[in-house]
Amino acid sequence: MLVEIARFGKEERAVCTSLDIAETFSKEHKNVLRDVENLGCSEEFNRLNFELISYTDSMNRTQKAYAMTRDGFTLLVMGYTGGLAMKFKEAYIKQFNAMEAALQGKRIEREKGIAVRQALTKALQQSTENERMHGHAYSNYTNCIYKVLFGKNASQLRSDFGIGKTDNLRDCFTSEELRAVQSMECLVSGLVDCGWDYDKVKSFITQNNMKRLTA
Repeated sequence: MLVEIARFGKEERAVCTSLDIAETFSKEHKNVLRDVENLGCSEEFNRLNFELISYTDSMNRTQKAYAMTRDGFTLLVMGYTGGLAMKFKEAYIKQFNAMEAALQGKRIEREKGIAVRQALTKALQQSTENERMHGHAYSNYTNCIYKVLFGKNASQLRSDFGIGKTDNLRDCFTSEELRAVQSMECLVSGLVDCGWDYDKVKSFITQNNMKRLTA
């Protein structure tokens, strides 16, 4: 069984899939699909809690499945009975709790990160770096930070996560990774305030970073 944080509509949610439910409860996937589609819930509830997705089966065919939130899962498995079914329900609920706690942690770190990014942006604007880099200082410094922490720049990380240029890359980071990025941004902001240029900052954070993260 697997509950994970994933993009659901326009935001991240804790979700599981009809495929996982079929495997866990030893049901045929077509029957789980039927159960989802025969729930009879309102259009609004369906829109907020079930999302049609696709997967490639063992014969390389594209097939449909559903991703669902905790509420969608609860409604779906309400009729699944038996001692083993109850055990699985309880296990799923524990996983939903864990993923939602992790998601809340990410949201908190994202909110804290706004002030950190603003401080770095202000430091760069008040230095000569932004002018020297023709208005691209923030992106250059950010790429430098990502390279030090992850070994990849923003474009490479986006490719790894399978997201486009308009998607927010930091939504893909864990709470630990967000904290690491923000800590590095605080350090870089202070160094820029002290008059350090890009090459000096890059050399310093590269030499003094003790832990490379894996995104």
